[in-house]
Amino acid sequence: MAQPFNDSPVSKSPPAGNSAIVAPVRHTGRQGFLPISTNLWDRFFISMVCLVAIHLLWLRFVEPIFLPVYTLWGATLISGAVTYIILRWG
Repeated sequence: MAQPFNDSPVSKSPPAGNSAIVAPVRHTGRQGFLPISTNLWDRFFISMVCLVAIHLLWLRFVEPIFLPVYTLWGATLISGAVTYIILRWG
């Protein structure tokens, strides 16, 4: 037996639990391995904070042990590598 054709102008409403309409979220920054959405200046600031932290840790832990051999150039090279990684892929 054929089912009757229903041509009513009333549309079916969504269930009561899903009645809220959510607008899509537009991310303006870049999403990398950092846990936040960032732009270039955010990543630059984060890398400069890391630069200060690496130099302070170097002065506290590395330089007292290897004073005649290593200077702050080692910390600067490590900071440069970290800065490049954060700016490129962060």
